[in-house]
Amino acid sequence: MDFLISPAFAQQAGAASPQSLLGAFWPLLVMIPLFYFLLIRPQSKRNKELRDMLAKIAKGDEVVTTGGLAGKVVGLGETFLTIEIADNVQAKIQKSAVTGVLPKGTLKAQ
Repeated sequence: MDFLISPAFAQQAGAASPQSLLGAFWPLLVMIPLFYFLLIRPQSKRNKELRDMLAKIAKGDEVVTTGGLAGKVVGLGETFLTIEIADNVQAKIQKSAVTGVLPKGTLKAQ
């Protein structure tokens, strides 16, 4: 019965050459810098600009929120702002909801 089962011999694994390793990893080596320059770097730059803008908000500035409200800052807190959106109408919003600071006089021109 031994003649029905042939012995299995493992193939000898050849040593991987540096060229084949480079060929296998070149997409990864290209993608890492590509992701950094196209995704990570611009996003961190935008976040830094937003943090700087929020830190410089002062009373009297005219701001726009993510919800589209535009108003004049009448009160400042650590995490909240009070904005006047119409005559004698004030709203308290989170600082993180501010998307932009408008030039002075923009709301009066409307």
